[in-house]
Amino acid sequence: MDDGNRIEDYALIGDLHTAAMVSIDGSIDWLCLPRFDSPACFAAIVGDDSAGRWLLAPADASRSTRRRYREDTLILETEWDTPDGSVRVTDFMPVRDRAADVVRIVEGLAGQVAMRSELVLRFDYGHVVPWVTHSERGIRAIAGPDAVLANADVPLTGKDMRTEAEFTVSEGDRVRFVLTWFPAHESEPIPADPDRAIVDTERFWKEWSGRSTAYGPHRDAIQRSLITLKALTYQPTGGIVAAPTTSLPEQLGGPRNWDYRFCWLRDATLALQSLLTAGYTDEAGEWRDWLLRAVAGNPAELRIMYGLDGRRRLPEDTLEWLDGYGGSQPVRVGNAAADQLQLDVWGEVLDGLALTRATIGAGEEAWDLQRALLEHLETVWREPDNGLWEMRGERRHFTHSKLMAWVAADRMVKGARRFRLDGPVRRWERMRAAIRRDILANGYDASRNTFVQSYGSSALDASLLLIPRVGFLPGDDPRVVGTIDAIQRELTEDGFVLRYRPGRSDDGLPGEEGVFVACSFWMVDALLGAGRRDEAEDLFTRLLRLRNDVGLLSEEWDPHAGRQLGNMPQAFSHLALVRSAFLLLAGDASTTEERIPVESASGPR
Repeated sequence: MDDGNRIEDYALIGDLHTAAMVSIDGSIDWLCLPRFDSPACFAAIVGDDSAGRWLLAPADASRSTRRRYREDTLILETEWDTPDGSVRVTDFMPVRDRAADVVRIVEGLAGQVAMRSELVLRFDYGHVVPWVTHSERGIRAIAGPDAVLANADVPLTGKDMRTEAEFTVSEGDRVRFVLTWFPAHESEPIPADPDRAIVDTERFWKEWSGRSTAYGPHRDAIQRSLITLKALTYQPTGGIVAAPTTSLPEQLGGPRNWDYRFCWLRDATLALQSLLTAGYTDEAGEWRDWLLRAVAGNPAELRIMYGLDGRRRLPEDTLEWLDGYGGSQPVRVGNAAADQLQLDVWGEVLDGLALTRATIGAGEEAWDLQRALLEHLETVWREPDNGLWEMRGERRHFTHSKLMAWVAADRMVKGARRFRLDGPVRRWERMRAAIRRDILANGYDASRNTFVQSYGSSALDASLLLIPRVGFLPGDDPRVVGTIDAIQRELTEDGFVLRYRPGRSDDGLPGEEGVFVACSFWMVDALLGAGRRDEAEDLFTRLLRLRNDVGLLSEEWDPHAGRQLGNMPQAFSHLALVRSAFLLLAGDASTTEERIPVESASGPR
């Protein structure tokens, strides 16, 4: 892995089925085809160049670089100034309605620039070298189930198991490249026409962005986050992946490397809130429908995450032949946390379905499922679990897990009464009251005036910042304010919030991790709810500065090294950004019903 490529050096392009990561030096270092969760054909981001990549850049290493997305689109433009001239490379993936294409267009801007393309196709995460044949316009590569066509306006030649092109562009010149994936057992598709595809792709994204209700001083940040979330959506099912990458480390050189190319239920309510607030009711409806399909079945077998199509089995494996990003091993595919018990997911699902019922609707079938989920939760909410952060250590009674069990009962009580739906409401009310008493008795440390991560523990946890958001206590309750203050004192680095301190929380893994971006946005929301707007605005502004040059956020931030950590871009981070931005526009977290759809902005004291 080139030490010059930091995680924040990557930009995203995608076609609503999969996505590619493009480095600032012009190399596509990650691409899974045909889906987000398929094996990668470019895996250099977690290995080296031999694991697969596609470099397209000036041959002269002495150059300066700038890049941007075309306004309100996912079309990436990278420009280089060299001693001999300037050039632009435009990268995009046409929104898929046929084959999967990656289009790269080189344009001469000034002078003459010598260019170099090096295509290294390696299927199965860099493990399989394809058989390549040449044609008049390009190459055909095939291995097992995968086949790729690569066509260009310049000759492509084979050298050392790679496909290369060297050419020069002058001002006004235009050189087009198209890479097309298709199943090896099918006939070759017609590759995309680059000129038509860029017009159609720009039109799609501009029309989609035109539906947004984002406004105000942070409109561009909100919209870039929304475009990123749309790009992380698997269009055939409506599922939203947590990130398009695997094993970008939470600690450089350490083992905290996970596969995030799946759909987490923890994201459900936040995704629905953000999409609905921004005016994207169709996407919210598709995510709701994905949620209903995924969780259907035995309520006792609810998973914390699912595949793009609702698949439940996500076995974890390691790719021993890859060195990992910056030597961070192992490189994992699949995620064993899918088998964990996390009681909060019942609350996340019922909270999300309550939100959709109150906004875009949910049918009788959804209510039957909701009842079944709560009936199971009634029997298990007192059990210990692995918690929101997928702790691989011993199960505990996490305060956040109990909080979300309270949310589940609360939303069902309110839904039954508001919409006159059948159910044992009095029993649910007793369940809600019992969970509340349990949390206040065991999850709150009166001597320190703060809620704690788990019963009997002194450790703090960023998820405690969600207590006012879900309506358990008002944002200005002294116990909430005390928790905010405790987290600021004990669970922050450079003002940004850690999920927890691994050394004090026994998460079953060695080492530390960076501050968690989404949790820091949760602090913004909590500060607003406590009436501390100046602090909230200051923290929000600082968080925006953590985005890379094209507005993307990973999962974590290393405040000491000043760099991004974890999988990238991270849906959780961008969802939290959208919510915080709209809360700031609304003025106060306790009066946001008109802008932020929530079930309850406050609760009983």
